[in-house]
This record gives sequence, structure tokens and C-alpha cells, in this order.
Amino acid sequence: MTPAYRQSISWWCFVSDPLSPEELLRAAVEIGYDAVELLPEAYWPLARQYGLAIASVNGHASIVEGLNRRAHHPRIVRELEANIAKAEQWRIANLICFSGSRDGLHDAAGVEATAEGLAQVARRAEDAGVTLVLEVLNSKVDHPDYQADHTAFAVEVCRQVNSPAVKVLYDIYHMQIMEGDIIRTIEAHHRWFGHYHTAGNPGRGELDEQQELNYAAIFRAIAATGYTGYIGHEFIPRKDPIAGLRAAFELARA
Repeated sequence: MTPAYRQSISWWCFVSDPLSPEELLRAAVEIGYDAVELLPEAYWPLARQYGLAIASVNGHASIVEGLNRRAHHPRIVRELEANIAKAEQWRIANLICFSGSRDGLHDAAGVEATAEGLAQVARRAEDAGVTLVLEVLNSKVDHPDYQADHTAFAVEVCRQVNSPAVKVLYDIYHMQIMEGDIIRTIEAHHRWFGHYHTAGNPGRGELDEQQELNYAAIFRAIAATGYTGYIGHEFIPRKDPIAGLRAAFELARA
């Protein structure tokens, strides 16, 4: 049985010489992808031209100066409100949000502030049919001191906001680095997960035999939850990017 979820590609990982934007999007369509994400606004019309939905874009700046500091809320709320309007117009499913760096802040205080910030725009997102997804990132390798570096942090933010428009972006690569136990986490917390990202670990490469994650089993676990959103492939190809995207698509579809 074909899974109910859809698949997307993260633009920034795959657009590089000698692959042009047109070649990437044409290949994505030919492989069978439904969407592209994290592409610059200038290319949104090109995605639409190729019949690809936009699965996600960043909702605000930045990864470091995020929602866990109330001093950032006025700026972030303005940015989110503007991007919710754009997402509604372009039918963009998800806006990615960030906790910001910990910088000595206790996790409980970071959760509370992050939830307060998202609560200010949650109703507007609900009305627009847009989901605000708080991304979990690793603080061990790629994003030192990022606060939402464990699933529990992001899930508790969602509990406190209590809106269907506020979910977790569960990045499998990042959480493998920080806590592992991927399938059990999906089974326990999938109701809070609004979007998924993939990449191999270690190295953030293709979803192949050179890395430690059993993606076939992970995709089966996601499918078993009845998830109908997007799984976005966000690996950095070491070989032919089109071949890597085709292999990832087939693995997730199977």
C-alpha cells in the first residue's frame, strides 16, 4: 500500500553547479515528488510552473535569535504575520520556526517564552490553513547551543500553545544525533509532528547503507501513524544529486 504522506525536496541541498533550478525541479517532477521546500521567494513561481507545491519556508529569522527571548517577539510576530499572509496566498503548508540559542536560559523558561510567542500568531495561522512548525535541531554538531535540541522541548511548546496550527518539525537526522530512539519517539509523539526532515547520519548524506539510520523501518513507522503531511529530504548529496533523490523517494514510497 502506498503511504498517505507526501514527499518533498529541500531546495538548498540540491541546487548547485552544474544543476540549474529548472533541471532540479524538472527532475523532481519526473521522479514523482509532490513538493519543494526552503526555496527563495524568487523561485516560487518556478515551482508553481512545474506543478510542485511548496511544503515549507522559513517563518522568521533567525536560528540563533529566536522565540525563546521575549525581546525578539515583536519582530518575529511581524515576520510571521507577513509570512502567514504569503503562505496563504501561495498555499504553502508550513512555516518553520526556531527557538533560538539557549545562552544559559533554563529550558522551562525557554519553552514558556517560545509558546507565548507562537500563541500570538496561532489563531491567524489556523485561519490561513498554515502550520507553524518548531524545528528541533542538534546542538552537538551543527547548531551549537540551540535550545530546542530535544523532542521534549518542542512537544511541550506545542502542549502549551494548544493549537492545531502549531506543531513540531521532527528532523530525524538532528534527533538521531541528540537522542536516538527515533521510531519509539514517532510512535509516542506523532500527534505533535507536523512535518519531517530526513538525512543520513553521520555526515548528513544520502539515505544509504553508509549511515546508521534504518530509514525503511522509520518510514514504515511514520506511515503506520496515518501521517498525511510531507516528508522533506534534506540530505547533502555526496554523489549524483538526482540519483540520491530518486533513491530516497523510492525508499520512502516502499
